[in-house]
Amino acid sequence: MISEEQFRKELDIIIKNAIREDVGDGDHSSLACIPAYANGKAMLLVKDKGIIAGVDFAKKVFEYVDSDLDVEVLIKDGASVKFGDIAFYVSGSSQSILKAERLVLNAMQRMSAIATKTNYFVQLLEGTNTKILDTRKTTPGIRALEKWAVKIGGGENHRFALYDMVMLKDNHIDFAGGITKAIRKTQEYLADKKLDLKIIVEARNLEEVEIILKSNGIYRILLDNFSFADTQKAVKMIGDKCLTESSGGINEETIRKYAECGVDFISSGALTHSIYNMDLSLKAV
Repeated sequence: MISEEQFRKELDIIIKNAIREDVGDGDHSSLACIPAYANGKAMLLVKDKGIIAGVDFAKKVFEYVDSDLDVEVLIKDGASVKFGDIAFYVSGSSQSILKAERLVLNAMQRMSAIATKTNYFVQLLEGTNTKILDTRKTTPGIRALEKWAVKIGGGENHRFALYDMVMLKDNHIDFAGGITKAIRKTQEYLADKKLDLKIIVEARNLEEVEIILKSNGIYRILLDNFSFADTQKAVKMIGDKCLTESSGGINEETIRKYAECGVDFISSGALTHSIYNMDLSLKAV
């Protein structure tokens, strides 16, 4: 994953762009009927159940919109919530609260849904040594939020983007002329560019696992769309030579069985691309 500094920069970009998109040259609904001097208070009301996520992000949004807004947090990120819970109160300029409202809700609803689904998968893996990973199958422009939500839910982050880890998948391998060539060219490239990046290589079958194992310096082998039986065989073949990851249509019915095959990680795009937003509201009090 990217550094903490780069992650904060990503969040700043998200907030700045989202406010630009939503507010434009002014929140004319609020400007038209609410005096600039008016102060108010609102609460973040939970109307669903699951894992809350995005409270800390909401604080960043309020700070960006108006540093004089005061946020009183009652429920922290990662906590279980139910209908009727109040996550926080925000007080200060009524116009500022309304300007920030939609970004706060959009982000928290999606982040909470991702954290809830991730936590569900984490519970399914309880008692095994396997960790759940996210993917790059995220919403364009808000990847940092979605990967943050995965961490809040108890999952682990895969690479953030194309630049912080090398992942040689089927198309890379085919375009490069085979697994061995792809790995060799990659290692030469990294040495030439003086880049310290981990290398993951995808295997489509046991024969490809054997070929990958002939090369040194591989961080992890991705077992893509393997059966349970072949996953067990692959894990045994790989041993402690490198880490293992299963992927490819793994769901709540199959995730436990793949974990019991002994893989170190299971990656799932469903953590971020197949979720239903948690129902949250920001209500004036």
